[in-house]
Amino acid sequence: MTATVAVLPRSQPRPAPAGHNIVTVASGKGGVGKTWLSITLAHALAQAGGNTLLFDGDLGLANVDVQLGLSPRHDLGGVLSGKITLADAVTRFDAGGFDIIAGRSGSGTLAALETDRIRALRDSLAALSGRYDHVIVDLGAGIDAPVRLLTAGAGTILAVTTDEPTALTDAYAFIKITRMKHPAADIRIVVNQAASRSDGRRTFDTLAGACRQFLKFEPVLAGIIQRDDKVKESIRRQTALLTRHPAARAAEDVAALANHLRSGA
Repeated sequence: MTATVAVLPRSQPRPAPAGHNIVTVASGKGGVGKTWLSITLAHALAQAGGNTLLFDGDLGLANVDVQLGLSPRHDLGGVLSGKITLADAVTRFDAGGFDIIAGRSGSGTLAALETDRIRALRDSLAALSGRYDHVIVDLGAGIDAPVRLLTAGAGTILAVTTDEPTALTDAYAFIKITRMKHPAADIRIVVNQAASRSDGRRTFDTLAGACRQFLKFEPVLAGIIQRDDKVKESIRRQTALLTRHPAARAAEDVAALANHLRSGA
């Protein structure tokens, strides 16, 4: 008998790999507005009609719930202790129209976890991502191995920087290490807290120039978020910017970033 091999019809697209819709928001250092950006980006994607999950992956300094004034019943601490599954930790943020998996501030850092547990967490998130159009991961600052393990499960990595020299240096270090471990990684740059679009472009050009010269890598500019006093005011009020100041300059910039990601550019 001749063996037959089943093939997909030409008109039927192959299923996308698990985790392809995960966007990791990362940086080489803290203080660049990464958590606020993750929250606002998740909100913008939800407003555009996407079923969205925001995952707070910064265990030691988790503050997504704090910025939004939430008190989740479950958080990542319960998942890591084995008491609940990752899906059980999902909390609905009705005001923003998206789901959240909260971290647990003071519960330790990824560096304290065994590699196998981090891989299991990454794989669980990839499996859960199949329920969503977009998954935004607010990753802890740094370039240590545990952070890189979670980054490896992302479809797109947004490296966030500001114009501060230390932020640029650390962003470059993050890109360098990530490219060494994952040469095909889709790394894009977001310049946050820019004085203007032109200033943001100059900051990007500085970082991109270093990547071209030393890494032989041409990064993509995903977005420029301009400095806006309404951002600090909304954080102080524990209210999402797109709820409190939907027409703010920074809100429009994040909406443009969301459109960039939705377009698949």
